[in-house]
Amino acid sequence: MIRKLIALTLLFNLSACAELQHVANQIPQTTQTQTGSTGINAIGNADIAAGLRQALDLGIEKQVSKLTQTDGFYGNSMVKILLPPELQKVDDGLRKIGLGSLADEGLKALNRAAEDAVKEATPIFVDAVKDITFNDAKSILTGSDNAATQYLESKTESSLYSKFNPVIKNSFSKVGADKVWSNLITKYNSIPFTDDVNPDLTDYVTGEALKGVYTMIEVEEKEIRTQYSSRTTDLLKQVFALQD
Repeated sequence: MIRKLIALTLLFNLSACAELQHVANQIPQTTQTQTGSTGINAIGNADIAAGLRQALDLGIEKQVSKLTQTDGFYGNSMVKILLPPELQKVDDGLRKIGLGSLADEGLKALNRAAEDAVKEATPIFVDAVKDITFNDAKSILTGSDNAATQYLESKTESSLYSKFNPVIKNSFSKVGADKVWSNLITKYNSIPFTDDVNPDLTDYVTGEALKGVYTMIEVEEKEIRTQYSSRTTDLLKQVFALQD
């Protein structure tokens, strides 16, 4: 009789355990992804993309705006426009015949044109950032310190060049750079035993001005990525905390 009671008790306990296990299996497991993870998956791609756009907007607002000031290019070693190879010999030739101040004026004229053009073309960059689509925002966020700027450049450089070029051409006339360089090249071409030059300065300065703009946007992106104090909005704090 006692043996039967013991057997029945064991059978009851085993059945109860089995039933509890069955019930437990029906309860959803509490995993990190189901309860709101704290990692990169905790925020949607759309929010990350919005944060990246905001970072680029700040780059335009805080850094690119500096380029529009007098000596914004000329006084900034990071973006100062130097002479292309075909004009370097013009610079050297003029200095050899005592026209160094004229050569300096020519270099400054190129940078003045870029400074003026960026002032007029900044809205183009603002619109470009608004329209950009970050198809893989998470990988850009966790990429290099300039990943967003590189993405912006790859998606906008060609179209921005076509819009920027006529602005540069107009700025050449506006700041007198076209006359300065016409005079410089005429003087150089009159030097005996030199090969005549006639470079496309509008094309050259357009490309250099664009490089300068991307460089300064990159500066701001890096600051936001590496300095918490540069994350001036809740969205920037939320998004870039994921890559810390």
